[in-house]
Amino acid sequence: MGKVRVLVFWGYGINCEVETAHAFKLCGATPEIVHLSEVFSGEVKVTDYHILAFPGGFLDGDHLGAAQACAHRFKTLRIKGEYPLWDDLMKFLDQGGLIIGICNGFQLLVKMGLLPGGEYLGKRVATLTYNDSGRFEDRWVHLKVEKHTPCIFLKGLDELYLPVRHGEGKFLTESDEILKKLEEKGQLALRYIHPETKEPTLEYPYNPNGSPLGVAGLCDETGRVFGLMPHPEAFNHFTNHPRWTALKTKTAQGLLIFQNAVDWARSNLL
Repeated sequence: MGKVRVLVFWGYGINCEVETAHAFKLCGATPEIVHLSEVFSGEVKVTDYHILAFPGGFLDGDHLGAAQACAHRFKTLRIKGEYPLWDDLMKFLDQGGLIIGICNGFQLLVKMGLLPGGEYLGKRVATLTYNDSGRFEDRWVHLKVEKHTPCIFLKGLDELYLPVRHGEGKFLTESDEILKKLEEKGQLALRYIHPETKEPTLEYPYNPNGSPLGVAGLCDETGRVFGLMPHPEAFNHFTNHPRWTALKTKTAQGLLIFQNAVDWARSNLL
């Protein structure tokens, strides 16, 4: 059987590429950490991979807004002066590939228009902006998977407990109509919940940024493109859990997301 190839981006402020690649490797994939400049120059082709991973970090120092400058590159750069890099991303999607964006990577997917996708593909109709708390949030949060989401990365999952580390994680859409449409289609794939009620919440600190409807993660209509603010790669071993000595299970919940992606790619793309 062939190998599931994963391109893990790094460079220009990305700083979670090693953990992200490690998580994919633990799940049986073959990750390659590739500098963004190698893709921008055409030296590396995204279409040669099954999964693209945009890790967390601070792209371009968050100048002009989180991931804004890099999103502009993906939309406007031409490979060796011939054709747009955006065309390669569209070919990758046409091939059936998977894309995950974590934290800063989620911000990038939204700002370049890969999310929410569908009728909005290539358009910026949403953003991730400053936390309501007005400060950087570094804490663990309780999460609920949307019951009817098409998200491949969340298949078979219900509740998760993962860390967040961000200053701009509040998800907003261009209009309430768009937000409602995304909710109806199950694209609001992951929500912040109150640990007692298990319901989506706006209450701080359970919702660390103030996202309406408790949105913590978003997928496109196909479920193959997924962005989330929490860091699943930071929970790749049970001892990462803040209360690991009291755990009854040794499951590293973050790995479940990567395992779903690798299993799907192995069954559908090899």
